[in-house]
Amino acid sequence: MSALRKSMNNDAGTAVVEFIFIGVLLLVPILYATLMVMRIEAAAMASTHAVREGARAFMMADTRTQGLQQARLASAAAMSDQGFTLAAGALRIDCSSRCLEPGTQLRVNLDWRVDLPWLPPPLAGRVEGFPISAEQSLTIDSYRDSAA
Repeated sequence: MSALRKSMNNDAGTAVVEFIFIGVLLLVPILYATLMVMRIEAAAMASTHAVREGARAFMMADTRTQGLQQARLASAAAMSDQGFTLAAGALRIDCSSRCLEPGTQLRVNLDWRVDLPWLPPPLAGRVEGFPISAEQSLTIDSYRDSAA
């Protein structure tokens, strides 16, 4: 009986197994959560940059149509700098009165969802992505030529 008891109390070599087992159980979820937070933060920064550049590009245009085109191009370029693509209907531009008139309040909104990579198959179908929203408001310069 004492030989059996000695072999059961022998802990030689189990620390490595315990370290690997607990390390994997803790490290993988923590690493995944960190990567997700970093991706969401990058998407938020890209969105903020996209609406700011979109508003600036719209404000510098000569016509509303040209402003919309320039704003979409500038926003798409800002999003692509962070590795994201601008969704088709995600960017909205609203004006308080006639766009591009001096003193007009311009509001640019961007609403979209960032995909979360490496989701396990049971969650991949249910999770649509993390919602990201950004807004920029500008007033058209009062010294702007109102002939546009």
